[in-house]
This record gives sequence, structure tokens and C-alpha cells, in this order.
Amino acid sequence: MDPEKILKGKKVLIVDDEEDILEFLAELLDMCEIDRASTFEDAKELLESKFYHIAVLDIMGVRGYELLEIANNRDVPALMLTAHALSKDNLKKSFQKGASYYVPKDEINKIDIFLADILEAREENKNVWMKWYERLSSFCERRFGPDWKSDDPEFWDHLLKY
Repeated sequence: MDPEKILKGKKVLIVDDEEDILEFLAELLDMCEIDRASTFEDAKELLESKFYHIAVLDIMGVRGYELLEIANNRDVPALMLTAHALSKDNLKKSFQKGASYYVPKDEINKIDIFLADILEAREENKNVWMKWYERLSSFCERRFGPDWKSDDPEFWDHLLKY
């Protein structure tokens, strides 16, 4: 997979309340057409008035789950990007609310790969969470411990079959 080829010219909305994160994401995604928003209100207006191939939504500070609902209603796949809301509960909530990916800011350097995963899975009508698991389960194991899925094995089985 060539993320740059998949993402070239795609319209991407990036939303975060930290300006340095917005700038860094714009640099990482320079092959895309980027719109940025640092507030819920600005992001909501952009999501409701423009077309996007994909959105990157922070959870905290910009009411990311409310933006996710808007993105879902507009059929815009969304990647949830977080530092402060990094937890198993928010991972589950992101999936249950229709996010296409859940990424810790610690892994921001790979954002192009994650977005390409989403677009490729959508195009091929495949479960993107399988690719997510392949790429980020080791991070979750380090962050949450080796038994990170044992509290709700049925959920994790569903996530990977979905």
C-alpha cells in the first residue's frame, strides 16, 4: 500500500484544539487538501457545508463525539485522535459511535498510513478495524497491559468480525 498515492488530492478535515497538532498534521498530510478547525463550532460548520473524503477528530476540547455524529450523518469516515481520552472505554465508545479508527497521539507520525487504511477498507468494503488491530494492538498491550481485551472479549470479537 502506498499511503501517499491513496491520499493524494483527498479532502481532509483535521480538528484539534491545539494549533501545533493542526500544523503538524497538515505537514504530515501535505499530499491532501486540508481544512483545519480548532473549535467545535468551526468544525461543525465545515462538516455541514463542505465535502470531505475523511476527517481526523480530536476527542477532548472540540467535542469530538458530537463531531463524529455529524461526520457519520454526512457519510464522512472519521479517525478519532486522542491523548487525554486514551482509554479502553474511549476506544469502545469510538467504535460504537461509528468511528473508523482510534489513534493515540503517540502514533501521530503514522497518520497517513491510518487514513489510507480507512479509505482502502471503504473502497474494498472491508472491516477497517482488522487493520487497526494489526497496527495498534501492540500499542494497546503496552499502554493497557497484556490483558487489555479480557474485560469484554465478546466486544473485541465483534469488533474484529464487524
